[in-house]
Amino acid sequence: MANLKEIRNRITSISSTMQITSAMKMVSAAKLKKAQDAITAMRPYANKLTELLQSLSATLEAESGSDYSEEREVNKVLLVSITSNRGLCGGFNANIIKKSNHLVANDYANKQVDFVCIGKKGNDILEKNNTIIANKSDLFDNLTFDNVAAIAEELMEMFVNGSYDKIVLVYNKFKNAATQEIMSEQFLPIVAQKTAIVSAVNLDYVYEPSKQEIVEALIPKSLKTQLYKAVRDSFASEHGARMTAMHKATDNAGELKDALTLQYNKARQAAITAEILEIVGGAEALNN
Repeated sequence: MANLKEIRNRITSISSTMQITSAMKMVSAAKLKKAQDAITAMRPYANKLTELLQSLSATLEAESGSDYSEEREVNKVLLVSITSNRGLCGGFNANIIKKSNHLVANDYANKQVDFVCIGKKGNDILEKNNTIIANKSDLFDNLTFDNVAAIAEELMEMFVNGSYDKIVLVYNKFKNAATQEIMSEQFLPIVAQKTAIVSAVNLDYVYEPSKQEIVEALIPKSLKTQLYKAVRDSFASEHGARMTAMHKATDNAGELKDALTLQYNKARQAAITAEILEIVGGAEALNN
């Protein structure tokens, strides 16, 4: 009977766990809908703004360039690692940490690499073996464009004053609830894409005011939007990953509960059979 009690306690414990994971799944699903709508709505704007900026920058290469597009020898690199403040979201955080460590060990080996961490989980792990110059984990307490823009301004200032020669964003790009794409995206310096250069050559615009003034006005706005899009992508990916992880956890708990229930029924049946045999044996002994 002690064995039956142990199995019964395990079934009760797993049932409680199922209720928790199921509730977390529903909460993440609700948050995912809002986060997905936000990133889906801003992507066309952010992409078009970046495309316009790259097109204009391409036509200015022969003229005076921008402080934000100055390419220099890369000796000091700043990685902006975007993770989450909470766990229970599968490999969401582990993938970013792994990608960040890979960049340090391979792409930027023998260079000074520092981190700005947006997300407590990434900060807690990366600080063990790397230099963290800033922890912006409180951003997710109030995720607004203005708060992200303040961080972007700090990054832009560190690049312009020469503190770092290159700044890279490492984050999860949202594709759907079950899939996130690990991104390593150059933030600074701004580099015009080949397609943008070709487009710029083929287009003839009349600029008012000058192209230089337009670019100088667009660059800060574009960089702030780029960082905000990366954070929003990561935020939506986090809820998608957590919803998927909790769905799998609920299914696994259900399978384990079914297996334990079957084991409990077999043990209970065996115990009842043993008691019946004892009663029959005792009755036979009395008759003899």
